[in-house]
Amino acid sequence: MQTECTPSLFEFEPVDHKKVVAGFDGGTITSDAGGLLLGQLDRGLGLIRRMAACFTDRRDPRLLEHRVETLVGQRVFGLALGYEDLNDHDELRHDPVFAVLAGKLEAKRSDCAPVAGKSTLNRLEHTPKRQAEKYHKIDYDAASLEALFVDIFLDAHARPPKEIVLDLDPTDDPIHGEQEGRFYHGYYGCYCYLPLYIVCGRFLLCAKLRPSNIDGAAGAIDEVARIVAQIRARWPKVRIVLRGDSGFCREELMAWCEEGGVGYVFGLAPNERLKAVLAPEAWDAERRCETTGKAARVFKDFAYQTEKTWSRARRVVGKAEHLPPVNDRGNERGNDRDGANPRFVVTSLPTTRIDARALYEDLYCARGEMENRIKEQQLDLFADRTSSATMKANQLRLWFSSMAYVLLNELRRIALRHTQFADATCGTIRLKLLKIGALVRRSMRRIKFAMASGFPWRNEFALAYVYLERAFPR
Repeated sequence: MQTECTPSLFEFEPVDHKKVVAGFDGGTITSDAGGLLLGQLDRGLGLIRRMAACFTDRRDPRLLEHRVETLVGQRVFGLALGYEDLNDHDELRHDPVFAVLAGKLEAKRSDCAPVAGKSTLNRLEHTPKRQAEKYHKIDYDAASLEALFVDIFLDAHARPPKEIVLDLDPTDDPIHGEQEGRFYHGYYGCYCYLPLYIVCGRFLLCAKLRPSNIDGAAGAIDEVARIVAQIRARWPKVRIVLRGDSGFCREELMAWCEEGGVGYVFGLAPNERLKAVLAPEAWDAERRCETTGKAARVFKDFAYQTEKTWSRARRVVGKAEHLPPVNDRGNERGNDRDGANPRFVVTSLPTTRIDARALYEDLYCARGEMENRIKEQQLDLFADRTSSATMKANQLRLWFSSMAYVLLNELRRIALRHTQFADATCGTIRLKLLKIGALVRRSMRRIKFAMASGFPWRNEFALAYVYLERAFPR
């Protein structure tokens, strides 16, 4: 709030006998000029348009100032550019970058900004529980939104691959209010949701919000079946392999894969029977470790069946690993990881297709990369901002975050593949390529964003622009 004691000019310590002053008088300036790349990308792919098509708008068209597509674009672009809260949009509604991204420079009414503020966006997110509510007249089709993420993955491939690997993983989403579906999770030690993510490489296929009072694999068959059916409708000959930790080693999921011709490799929790089978290899690994002073691994391939839960014997690969003393490896954390370190995986893949070592080291261990996808969504794109009262609204928030991830991943895939940001995280891309200060000059015929001359990654920006122009010629 402006007061009489609020200065209009700020004076700092002089440098080389020259005054250093600052003031908020530079005219129209944005800090997000790099977001223009996202707009160019979206105009080529139509991601926002396709997402908006999954909504039903029951508002009176004669009274509309902001279309659903504009509202959806604001939320997705806002998250991609680092604005996590609806409150941010009360200021962003006046930002020229967001006006350009919305394709709307002027409002219809004199008392409105070109893009929406928090109140209108709030009505988008808080979709109605019933078909007719006075103030909540925008609703979404969950099935269409879920299918959209898979369609984007399929559209990104010029030809079907021979084989794809789908990674499954639940994660905790801590909540701090009285949200619908709120439960305490003993393992994570907090009240949280337990969303299920399914990815293929860097492509996000599923982000399903779930309460935390369930098994981590609950509902996995339904989600996988839906995704597999959609993939096979386009790619009938593709080989599909599911990959997950021991939480997905469930009879129902493995039997479904076997019946449907889907491969799998899942972690298998150690027990005394498994350790006994691996005992000769464990002894061998220990001798090798003592001789060389280095970690030793010995693998074993064998058939195994549980006493009660499994319907049949299945292929199991055991890794007998022995680690030298931690201090011998130059680590001062203590001796908590010395000695035997057995691990097991169960798979439907035959030995003729992949041997034990390759199955574990090259195929199963690669699932750790999925953790980076989840981190990008939660840390960089605010997927854990599920503070609405209802599960339905929080699921929509998760999907907005997911689409922001898809948008940045497509930028990385199409425009940044030959730059130093080809493997950068979403947060790094935003910080170094999208957060560009620019002076905005608007005339009758054009809008110019005069970006900072000293921007350190201007060459990467130029390359990204060129690749977008090639991919989506005008």
